[in-house]
Amino acid sequence: MDYVLARLTGVDCATVKALLKEHAPVHAGQGMFLQHFWQNTDVAGEVQFLFRVDNLERAKAFIVRNHADARKQNPEANLPQMTYLSET
Repeated sequence: MDYVLARLTGVDCATVKALLKEHAPVHAGQGMFLQHFWQNTDVAGEVQFLFRVDNLERAKAFIVRNHADARKQNPEANLPQMTYLSET
């Protein structure tokens, strides 16, 4: 099973949760399914969330494309730090 862990700082927890819910159909179309969402209790404005993915390379390519598009629109865009994980 493969996963993508995202860490995003300087955000409002409720806003990020709402965006993830709104984008769930697009993510699902790419084989990405939100499994967990956490708010860091030690760092205000930090959230982490975990996607289970059907195909890690496909998910990574999708994320890289989306982040590149976001950076074209706004070079200062606040994007999550992504970690790609595979069970061994």
